[in-house]
Amino acid sequence: MKNITPRYRLLSAICLLLLPLFSSAQDPYSDSVWLATNYTKREVSIPMRDGIKLFTAIYEPISKEVNHPILLNRTPYSIAPYGPAAFKAFWNTPYMAYFKDNYIIVLQDVRGKYMSEGEFMDVRPYQGEKHKDATDESTDTYDAIDWLIKNVSNVNGSVGAFGISYPGFYATMAALSGHPALKAVSPQAPVTDWFQGDDFHHNGAFMEMDGFNFYSSFGKPRPEPTTKNATGFQYYTKDNYKFYLETGSLKDLANLMGDSIKFWKQLYSHPNYDYFWKERNARNFVQHIPEGTATLVVGGLFDAEDCFGAWNLYKAIDEKSHNSNKIVMGPWSHGGWSRGTGEFLGNVRFGSKTSEWYHTNIEKPFFDYYLLGRGDIDKIKYATIFFSGANEWRTFEKWPPSGREDKTMYLHANGTLTWLASPTAGVDIYNKYTSDPAKPVPYADGIHMARTREYMDDDQRFAARRPDVLVFKTDSLSEDVTLAGPLVADLFTSLSTTDADFVVKLIDVFPDNFTYTTEVGNGTNYPMGGYQMLVRGEVMRGRYRNSFEHPEAFTPGEVTEVKYTLPDVAHVFKKGHRIMVQVQSTWFPIVDRNPQQFVDVYTCSKNDFIPCDIKIFCSKDHPSSIILPVMKN
Repeated sequence: MKNITPRYRLLSAICLLLLPLFSSAQDPYSDSVWLATNYTKREVSIPMRDGIKLFTAIYEPISKEVNHPILLNRTPYSIAPYGPAAFKAFWNTPYMAYFKDNYIIVLQDVRGKYMSEGEFMDVRPYQGEKHKDATDESTDTYDAIDWLIKNVSNVNGSVGAFGISYPGFYATMAALSGHPALKAVSPQAPVTDWFQGDDFHHNGAFMEMDGFNFYSSFGKPRPEPTTKNATGFQYYTKDNYKFYLETGSLKDLANLMGDSIKFWKQLYSHPNYDYFWKERNARNFVQHIPEGTATLVVGGLFDAEDCFGAWNLYKAIDEKSHNSNKIVMGPWSHGGWSRGTGEFLGNVRFGSKTSEWYHTNIEKPFFDYYLLGRGDIDKIKYATIFFSGANEWRTFEKWPPSGREDKTMYLHANGTLTWLASPTAGVDIYNKYTSDPAKPVPYADGIHMARTREYMDDDQRFAARRPDVLVFKTDSLSEDVTLAGPLVADLFTSLSTTDADFVVKLIDVFPDNFTYTTEVGNGTNYPMGGYQMLVRGEVMRGRYRNSFEHPEAFTPGEVTEVKYTLPDVAHVFKKGHRIMVQVQSTWFPIVDRNPQQFVDVYTCSKNDFIPCDIKIFCSKDHPSSIILPVMKN
């Protein structure tokens, strides 16, 4: 190890001194020592075509016996710690598998964030051929890769890129860069469409809790490069339901945010799906991904932020591009495959270490094949999907898979859910509830400040007991029912006002005597008998029922169809379980409250919020239903 500098000898010595303090966790600290003695770190500022320099950390193997591939991650969340002697805590993370194979790992602060120069722009629009001299995230990626290939020694000429969440957007933009050295890209839980389904809007409804909590810190202006994080909003309570209810309208929330956060003001200025959102929808540009750039889209079945993005980015690439494109969806929360074992989420258990299986069998072999020329890519099928309920991985040649049939389950006025429509005609067959913005349905039971990850598969019994939640369920199933693909909610409704939201939830009701036989889980003895597991839930802002671009008011008392698609599911309702559907009109505070009048939600006052009487029709003439993608036996 004659090439080790004194700085790295010092770091290694410090790590060795710390080892006895952590006798129960020696492996991570052994890895930290290994990393410090086998890698160097340097920091550079890479010039872009317009002269702006992006701050970049390069972790290089000391071994120069062979040439190495580059794995690039571009992020708006900081590549800290800063300083050539300060290593990021890669140990005990999936990154270590790449380090052990002598990958060159490159991290970069994107334009306008932390130590990089320039002005930051949220989901900066892709320019493509529209403006040949303009810059965007694809050109910044191209320029970064080009510099790395020419200025880092012992590079084998192959580059991969990946990122989770917002960095997943930058990975998609990397795929659009067209650099010939870029061979493989993995957008993971990728920000894809911030109006129709990711993060801050779902079908036009504003996800106010995530939006406010995130932008009150992330959105603060950064005039000069800095290593410091911005501070967030200081809440006066640890009860998010109380905070957002007492704050009032979105106009009141904007007053708390202040006037300095540019994107927050842009968001309020574009309430409908206009050019602003269209040019930030990555699906509109994936046809420009070169055929030689392989993509692996990764996501979580129970991702509260970007489940939509993973499913729909994959589908868009598959439809529009000719590159090799694959998808993996596991039983994870947002980015859950990068932390923890993936054996459970909240109270629901999945029977195996799904995260470890994914990294060992999918992600690492994917990059190894394209960047090292190692392995057999055909072992990774085009769709590798975990089916909750059955708790098993299944592979397909495409997604949604062939061999499925869209089957309709009908909602009945007596609260049942069956494959048979009501034989009775008429307009007087319905269920009714009153949606009161002053008493919205909570998204989860209990008191929380931070939005929980676990609500995506949480017990829905608390909601089923409310008078403003309609409940429909089947008898106990006589055989397994396997769903694989998107759901469609098809409601026939009438309102006493001019607007409302509709939340439809698909739920797996466990048998009353159900219990887990192992102790793996969240450490609680939660009663699982009769558990109502949320499989998929989604909101639709009623005014967008016909168009996201051109909202329409409801005519009070008029029967109106509200039909919309929910993100895909991969779930098996086991024999002896029940299928349940819940329908409600508030889901608070993850979704902002609709004033239930056809007014601008972003500028109206709290006095504009009014109750709405809502009927869900269940007759032969108006058969409210949910359309399920059922796999044939």
